Amino acid sequence: MNQNHDAKRSARERLHAQRAKDQARARRSRQAIVAGSVVAALAIAGGIGVWASMSGGGGNSTDNESARPRQASGGDKPAIPVGALDAPSTLTVWEDFRCPACRQFETGFRPVLHELEDSGHLKTEYHLVTIIDGNTGGKGSLRAANAALCAQDAGRFREYHDVLYAHQPPEQQDKFADNRHLLQLAEKVKGLPSAAFTKCVNDGRYEGFVEKSNTAFAGSGFQGTPTVLLNGKDLSKEKGGRFTAADLKKTVLAANKGKQPGKPQTPPQASQTPETSQTPKTSRPESQPATGTPQQPQPSASPS
Repeated sequence: MNQNHDAKRSARERLHAQRAKDQARARRSRQAIVAGSVVAALAIAGGIGVWASMSGGGGNSTDNESARPRQASGGDKPAIPVGALDAPSTLTVWEDFRCPACRQFETGFRPVLHELEDSGHLKTEYHLVTIIDGNTGGKGSLRAANAALCAQDAGRFREYHDVLYAHQPPEQQDKFADNRHLLQLAEKVKGLPSAAFTKCVNDGRYEGFVEKSNTAFAGSGFQGTPTVLLNGKDLSKEKGGRFTAADLKKTVLAANKGKQPGKPQTPPQASQTPETSQTPKTSRPESQPATGTPQQPQPSASPS
């Protein structure tokens, strides 16, 4: 009798587990249909990939709405400039520190970006957003962005920005929500750790600045991150979505022909690939597209 009862219970458990799998598969299918129209072209073509955003939300309002980092632009679309402020070309980048496609973009384009910035040919304006916080829950996008803005006050935004992407956790692991982890990563940037930086990170001094940037992104009509514009032109739409780092360099130099390079904010530094926790399986030549694997959005969740 007991064996028969156990067998029936086991069968019910297997049936319940199978139904749960079927329901999860159906949910993923519905999400893929919704997001497919946004990312299909880039998924096929490669190039600058995007993390599709259906909500664009994330984070709560803070008490530091008026705080602004050193040399940051204000207005409705606040940004951090990197490179020569008077450079003849401007690259506008909207990105999220938890976004896998943003990491792919930064990894593939970083050497060329640093070269163009340090030579005075390019100013990069970073707009930091919190898409993944809004779509999957958590605070990692917001707190990592705040920490990066704190690094801007110390003149170390670019270095810390690169370290954050080099140590980006898996999308579903909200490791950047832990300020202690963000402070540990700051130790990889010479001259960044300080009592002032620690206080800025723990106080969330620039969270209001980040949320204002995220609000601007949500109302911009852009479909996902990274969104990359060169002198106002969306690069994901160039060359069938296969715009490479080599193309960027060629296009910037052509646009700047006959123009005087700007003066970098700081003396050029040797561009180095940040230390990473994993060794890349293969290296990507400059002429190969930096592809980001489009991610399917999850239903919005309240940040933890």
